[in-house]
Amino acid sequence: MKRALISVSDKTGVIELAKQLIELEVEIVSTGGTYALLRAHNLPVLSVEEVTHFPEMLEGRVKTLHPYVHGGILFKRNNQEHLEVLNQYNIQPIDIVIVNLYPFEKIIQDPHHTLDDAIENIDIGGPTLLRAAAKNFNDVCVIVDPSDYTILLRQLKEHDKPSYEFKKAMALKVFQHTSFYDALIAQYLNEELFPQNLIQSLTKVMDLRYGENPHQQAAFYANQYNQNSLLMNAEQLQGKMLSYNNLLDANAAIELLKEFNLPTCVVIKHTNPCGVGSATTIEEAYFKAYEADKISIFGGIVALNQEVNETIANHLSSLFLEVILAPSFSEQALLLLSKKVNVRLMRIHLSHESKSSLTYTSLNGGWLVQTKDEDAFDYSTINVVSGTLQDQDWDDAVFAMKVCKHVKSNAIVIARNGMTLGIGGGQSNRVGAARIALEMAQEKAQGGVLASDAFFPMPDTVELAAQYGIQTIIQPGGSIKDDLSIEACKKHNITMILTGIRHFKHG
Repeated sequence: MKRALISVSDKTGVIELAKQLIELEVEIVSTGGTYALLRAHNLPVLSVEEVTHFPEMLEGRVKTLHPYVHGGILFKRNNQEHLEVLNQYNIQPIDIVIVNLYPFEKIIQDPHHTLDDAIENIDIGGPTLLRAAAKNFNDVCVIVDPSDYTILLRQLKEHDKPSYEFKKAMALKVFQHTSFYDALIAQYLNEELFPQNLIQSLTKVMDLRYGENPHQQAAFYANQYNQNSLLMNAEQLQGKMLSYNNLLDANAAIELLKEFNLPTCVVIKHTNPCGVGSATTIEEAYFKAYEADKISIFGGIVALNQEVNETIANHLSSLFLEVILAPSFSEQALLLLSKKVNVRLMRIHLSHESKSSLTYTSLNGGWLVQTKDEDAFDYSTINVVSGTLQDQDWDDAVFAMKVCKHVKSNAIVIARNGMTLGIGGGQSNRVGAARIALEMAQEKAQGGVLASDAFFPMPDTVELAAQYGIQTIIQPGGSIKDDLSIEACKKHNITMILTGIRHFKHG
């Protein structure tokens, strides 16, 4: 008779599994709550104490950590010396191990949990059983996922034992599962910003249509330890399957949208903002973002921080867009946008965001990790080094710099009245980025604000801005030639604000 050890926290399907194993003449050994459940259904089952001749102890912390259990799992069936040891100590073989772990992940997601709650849900015996069985997969079948019960039973019925290929696949699943489980614990306990060993707990959310290009494969993995991320919890209401580029752009849109408290709309193309508008109403904010760049919005992503109403939806439905993100959509808006069957509508829960302090950029063979570019500039302290500053100019300067943070460097943003007028990003020199932004703004730049993500190495950007009638410049400063740019501002009656905070965005 084969022997199976069953000890599960997730008891989905375990009663039916046990019944069918018993019909197949498999003897069942079980522990704690699983044993009690099986006995309550009048199933013949041995308790682990009957195998080890020791009681469960230390509030259940010690149950299966015993040679009568692990010897029965780990011995090699084709090793004569191992067989002699089992006979010497009267250890019975355990051929099937069915275990899943204490719900550590679920516990730490509860906002009211305590450290003691988390510690008590760190499973010790479970991972040890799983790893022992997985190590000896040549002789032992180990199951960690209830969805695999059906395959196990089918193989036992058809072949009297699981196939080598199935046992090996189940062992791999175990090592992936226990690694993930340990990673969650390591992340939870870690208090270092940059630990010696950086552990991540990633779960595949979905396969994607393709990568950046159609010949590339891709998938989306989410960090289970940061389950409150907006992108991970976004609900797709309609539209085609999301692509790699859709998610990159959606993430860029969300990160920029989080900068603003006023009703705001953001348009993203290739991870760069091409139009941003803030106003007292979401309708006005949307049309500002649209007017900012009517060309680049084609095939882009639109994100709003308030509900999409019928007026906005009616206009959106006239455009070719990849994704629309918002906290909600009115019934009329959903009806209008449902006619655009391919556009992806995503509901985001802005109030549920939990901030992660680190960002990660992949390199070939490694990762760059840094703290987020949180806004370190104290906007209550204004360092004006040229000219005088009006309230509206200051509001536009803050608005422009918040956008500038999210544009690929070198980055220049032209804005006025809570609306971007021109954006130049990703250029190899700053005056080139300024020229792109100013030429986009044209006469609208007159009286506007120019924001730069980094200092001016030369006064040429100021000279160019003066030609377009820029009234205010906000930039970090820090160049050894700052004085030249400041003097150029004074010459052209341009107000200049120095923040002392650079916002390079290379990746």
